[in-house]
Amino acid sequence: MKKSFALFFLVAAGAAILFSTPQFTIAQPFLDKIEREYGLFAKRRAVALLQMMNEAKDLDEMGKLEKVNDFFNMTPYVSDKKVWGASDYWATRLEFIGKDKGDCEDFVIAKYFTLKELGVPTSKLFMTYAKSLRYNTAHLVLTYYETPRSTPLVLDNYNYKILPASQRSDLVPIYSFSGDELFNAKQAQIGKLVPASTRQKRPWDELVITQSKE
Repeated sequence: MKKSFALFFLVAAGAAILFSTPQFTIAQPFLDKIEREYGLFAKRRAVALLQMMNEAKDLDEMGKLEKVNDFFNMTPYVSDKKVWGASDYWATRLEFIGKDKGDCEDFVIAKYFTLKELGVPTSKLFMTYAKSLRYNTAHLVLTYYETPRSTPLVLDNYNYKILPASQRSDLVPIYSFSGDELFNAKQAQIGKLVPASTRQKRPWDELVITQSKE
């Protein structure tokens, strides 16, 4: 009996290795570059991002949404003017982690590309401009549609809890666009979708994360 149990666990462990997704990694030279450019804390945040992604990689889509939303919402909200000295600057995920601060667009871009790498179909992810009634300001959130007809879930840096849009009476949606449309988006009813200085195809996900079998 003991032998059969041992054999069962060996087979189960082998199957888990066989069918688990590859581990996410960042090359050491790139980590060293992050430390040189942004400091040790940024390097540690990049390593923490990897750890979170490896914990989330085999979860269902809701689990991935929660992990990614919680991770990036630990970053303080600070205006572009204070971080970059510009009124509207869309940071890459690397810049967002490097500075460890940013505004709503930076949260959305970082969440979008991380979920994309975790295997959430981009056809389900949209960047949604809205008006925040609570703060009386334009706001950007990431929305997730389980199906094309589903009520979207809202991933937000104002309200940390993922809720259906129908429960976010504080937000008035205005315009949505996909990540693939990020570079071609024009004017919405409020503000600019993409600042003129960033309309060229920037490597928005320039934090180079790869997958490899261990």
